[in-house]
Amino acid sequence: MGKVAFYFVFSVVVVIKFKILLLCLLFSTGSFAAEKTIIRIGVQSGGTVEWELPALQDELKAKSADFQLDIHHVANTEAGKIALQSGAVDIIVSDWIWVSSLREKGADFTFYPYSDMSGALMVPSNSEIHSLQDLKGKHLGIASDELDKNWLLLQTLAKQQQDIDLDASVEKVFAAPPLINEQLKQGRIDAALNYWHFAARLEAEGYRTLIDGRSILQGLGISESVANLGYVFKQSWADQHKQALRQFLDAGKQARQMLCSSDAAWQRIILLTKVDNKTSQKHLRQNYCAGNIEHWGVAEQKAAGKVYVLLHKQSKQALTGKSEQLQPGTFW
Repeated sequence: MGKVAFYFVFSVVVVIKFKILLLCLLFSTGSFAAEKTIIRIGVQSGGTVEWELPALQDELKAKSADFQLDIHHVANTEAGKIALQSGAVDIIVSDWIWVSSLREKGADFTFYPYSDMSGALMVPSNSEIHSLQDLKGKHLGIASDELDKNWLLLQTLAKQQQDIDLDASVEKVFAAPPLINEQLKQGRIDAALNYWHFAARLEAEGYRTLIDGRSILQGLGISESVANLGYVFKQSWADQHKQALRQFLDAGKQARQMLCSSDAAWQRIILLTKVDNKTSQKHLRQNYCAGNIEHWGVAEQKAAGKVYVLLHKQSKQALTGKSEQLQPGTFW
């Protein structure tokens, strides 16, 4: 074989080996990317999780995370629960009372704290209502239904502190949160027990807070911060994806801190809050940031157990299920 032919064959072999090596690297990279955990999260439109997604996505871009988010929008809280139970999503935001009731039935769902904001009892600034005693004979608007946790705990407080049967003493009006606010503005009800973000809107318009969720718990002898909402997922799923899940939870905390510390980050999500005046936006942001969980340990979980017992008794098992105690494993 001549030198020219030899070098030609040698060059072809080198090129072929290079291409094979390149293909191997490409397949290897593709396989690595495919190995990332896909976390399917159910997000309610207009909810605080949706607010955080832009900041959360920024966090993921800045760091080399072991997971990718697959966002599924759900219509409401119940739709999110259905999606989680059916396996359509891996994570939703819900409450630990629901988790405990599922565990009582044999499910392995568990809860990680997200926010301790719960709601408030609001009255007009010039209202003659200054105490729970003053609610007697008044029209009280209540978000959701008879099993709303704020309503159950408020009844418990009224009974313990002033021996008032609040359920029998007021004219109850149950409706969706926006309708409760509207009826208070129109003077059709005298007071409104509503979720925190709707209470923040009223506060921005000059309405007065008679008592909020934290004060209710303090009145019941519970001084610890008790999470109201949190991420809910299967324990078995969490055990299989611990590293990715931990990174997701940490990234979520960073995103919330960013929204609270950076005006620019907050301005990016203003449209998602569906609040168009600056005063309401200010109150909404303050209350949102006030709900961030600073610590979640044994003391806080024991406090949640006390709240569970109170809700179990006041709801006559309708909210909690038959178990008299919070189910083991409820908290992750």
